[in-house]
Amino acid sequence: MLTSFEKLIFILMVAVFGGLTAWGFYQIYRIIRRGRPAARFTHVIPQTVKALLEVGLQKPMYKSRPILTTFHALIFFGFSYYILVNVNDLLEGFLPGYSTAEVSAGIIGLLNLLGDVLSIGVLVGVAAFLVRRFIAKDKRLEYNKDVLLLPGVAQGGIKRDSLIVGLFILCHVGSRFTGQALRLAEMGATNPAQPFAGALSLLLRALPPSAFAPAIHASWWIAIGLIVVFLPYFIISKHVHIMAAPLNLALAKQAERGRLDPATSPTNGQGQALPLPGAATLADLAWPRLMDAYACIMCNRCQDVCPAHNSMRPLSPSALEINKRYWLNANFNAFAGGASSPPLTEWAISPEAVWACTTCYACVRVCPVGNEPMADIIDLRRRLVNDGAELDSGVQSTLEKIGKTGNSFGQAARNRAKWAASLDFKIKDVRKEPAEFLWFVGDYASFDARVQEITRTVARVLKSAGVDFGILYEAEKNSGNDVRRVGEEGLFEQLAEQNVAAMSKCTFERVITTDPHTLNALKNEYPDYGGKWETIHYTRLLAQLIDAGKLQLQHKLSHYRVTFHDPCYLGRYNNGFNPPRALIRAAGCEFVEMPRNKENSYCCGAGGGQIWMGSTPVGERPAENRIREALAALDPSADGAGGNAKRLLFVVSCPKDVVMYSDAVKTTGNEGKIEVRDIIQLIAEAMGEGRLLTSNHKPQNAIPA
Repeated sequence: MLTSFEKLIFILMVAVFGGLTAWGFYQIYRIIRRGRPAARFTHVIPQTVKALLEVGLQKPMYKSRPILTTFHALIFFGFSYYILVNVNDLLEGFLPGYSTAEVSAGIIGLLNLLGDVLSIGVLVGVAAFLVRRFIAKDKRLEYNKDVLLLPGVAQGGIKRDSLIVGLFILCHVGSRFTGQALRLAEMGATNPAQPFAGALSLLLRALPPSAFAPAIHASWWIAIGLIVVFLPYFIISKHVHIMAAPLNLALAKQAERGRLDPATSPTNGQGQALPLPGAATLADLAWPRLMDAYACIMCNRCQDVCPAHNSMRPLSPSALEINKRYWLNANFNAFAGGASSPPLTEWAISPEAVWACTTCYACVRVCPVGNEPMADIIDLRRRLVNDGAELDSGVQSTLEKIGKTGNSFGQAARNRAKWAASLDFKIKDVRKEPAEFLWFVGDYASFDARVQEITRTVARVLKSAGVDFGILYEAEKNSGNDVRRVGEEGLFEQLAEQNVAAMSKCTFERVITTDPHTLNALKNEYPDYGGKWETIHYTRLLAQLIDAGKLQLQHKLSHYRVTFHDPCYLGRYNNGFNPPRALIRAAGCEFVEMPRNKENSYCCGAGGGQIWMGSTPVGERPAENRIREALAALDPSADGAGGNAKRLLFVVSCPKDVVMYSDAVKTTGNEGKIEVRDIIQLIAEAMGEGRLLTSNHKPQNAIPA
């Protein structure tokens, strides 16, 4: 179909634009190599196969927004198939007399049918996304004014990029689809293998015969030539995610979710010593974090689930990645060639946003392309702490207390087990006598007056079930989980080494804890310091005891309608979803799930050192938002009028949650409507032994009937 001259022009275009694109990809490779080394990858081939299968089925996209994801799937499947379609179109352009438009049978007929149907799918999908962004103006695609720190981004760069990519797809696919319809109209043929193009061809038959050849010619050039012209822009557009995202997923972190990457690497990508922990500039980040910028599709799913962002704090995980990519685009050759970037806190993310993160992992979990913006934030905290940056007064004070006393309350070590003094039995000192379980109690369970009675209830229930357990008494120190996540790497290492040394001198089989933050540190991070013990949450142990018949629940608590909050460090980080729910059901409560549950649970706002903050940010706190969600799910009006209404409980399994949500019930004005309970309180009540609940035989925080 092409003349010899046109073929030459096309080949020259491919050579020029293809060469520019190849050079661009090489520069991207050099940019990513600028990052510091990451942990060594294992099982690369199986993970790559898994990533390709999941991407091919669009599984990562279906973590949220199923309707929008379906539109994206239409684009993905159609655009992927168009690789084959474009090869066929090239043959039509270069081989005289070659055409498959009229074929309706055999393999070519099937390929025509797929191309026809998927073309419509792509056009519908792209149109839906353009309408969503430019006409409906979906608020989920918007950013707070203080998170896009690069002027070019703030002035519409994101929308411009989306428009260019969207119009390219519409023109490419639309021209090819129209070309097929023109071919059918020129032949006066109908092809059952191309029902949509065939329908359009009926309208196009009204064109004069002389118009078909140039129109078909133009549609070919628009469809195929546009690809070639678009290629150099592709490498700096959001569209580059179609290549970066599968690679990002294939090379995704293989360690446990709860295990942070090392704070330092022996060398960076240039072989130079990198002695400082964390990151200040782009080149200080591990190389997968640079690839994150190219994998990001600007969908804002991470922003949707971010508790800091939803509390109107200046943190947007997606804006962090977008700022990184736009800065790299603006400094493409310079950075690839070895130039330094300014500090990330000057243009990628503000210091206030760095300290707003709760480290809940929701942004990482929901990202369909495997990005880890939280890893950037923790590395930035590490460097800021190392450099002596000014910290929030509450965080600074707490770190000092932990450094001096080993706990976040600043209490003397001898007071750590003071909560146990009022028990009518002595808890074993595991330093002096062996026990089956070492109970690592944690700071809040040991020192906070709002939690201590719950801690005593745990001890009574374990004693009643015949569990052989002991504690470290004053030898226990803060586990360091949140210390590490606020960036104090040196203090974390000190705490881990001290706890491991104390525990190594004891004789026990397993570790239990009521604190999910402690669970995460001991289970996922202490093995790096020699602490290789099986560590479980107390809800798992209780479920095992009930299954074994060692815990007998005599009473069904059917007068409670309850919902359960999945703590981030128990659920999303450590897959502890089932035992708490099994315990609630075993206690006989009416159980109602909140809309955001399990992997999609909403953070209480305490993690990452937020519970230590000396100042309270403006806006609704995450815990307050969660209490409102719980009340909506439990529906206080469901029982109607009368004195038989069920009591509504917000059930937790984390000492910090007891504190956060008890406060939130008060600050939202919902006292008397809903009560915060720890699971152990339900189990003790269901056991029918009042002495297990409190020393004065009354349910903790009981609401008057």
